[in-house]
Amino acid sequence: MTALRIIVRTLPIALATSLTSAALAQQPPAAPKAAPKPATTAAVGSAQPTLLAQFGDWGAYTASPNGSKVCFALGKPKASQTNPPGRNRDPAYIFVSTRPSENVKNEVSVIIGYPFKTSSDATAEIGTTKFAMYTQNDGAWIKNVAEEARMIDAMRKGADLTIKGTSGRGTASTDTYSLKGLAQALDRTDQECK
Repeated sequence: MTALRIIVRTLPIALATSLTSAALAQQPPAAPKAAPKPATTAAVGSAQPTLLAQFGDWGAYTASPNGSKVCFALGKPKASQTNPPGRNRDPAYIFVSTRPSENVKNEVSVIIGYPFKTSSDATAEIGTTKFAMYTQNDGAWIKNVAEEARMIDAMRKGADLTIKGTSGRGTASTDTYSLKGLAQALDRTDQECK
């Protein structure tokens, strides 16, 4: 994977870190604030994500980092577990991003809330279907890009998505995301970023 592709794939993570209090205030009251991530904040510059609409458990957003329009659907876990229990971590998020200027549509990425164990993979499960995800720092992306469309289709049809991963300290985490509203959020982002 080229350095450019890695930078491009970190854009959703950078956007999450730049969510402002105003944007979060438009979310349901339990919306957590993302901690700043110095390594990725510079990539976004002064882009401020704008909530287009909330659909069930998913928000549809747009932003224009460095003048390039980006649209993304954002979800937060409905349930999280760590083993050993009670380990602290930053908020977790999942994104489905579209970047028309880079010909990227519906790219799935996750912020897990801690640095992943080096050279480890994460997994995404929708019903009985599993997808391997490669990890870098606190982010994860689908390992086989050719499966991304199949994953989006499964997410649109599914009820829940479970992300499992292991931190650099050996803590195993399981985050369960509701997929209620995802299809509508994706339709809205598709409309905004044609």
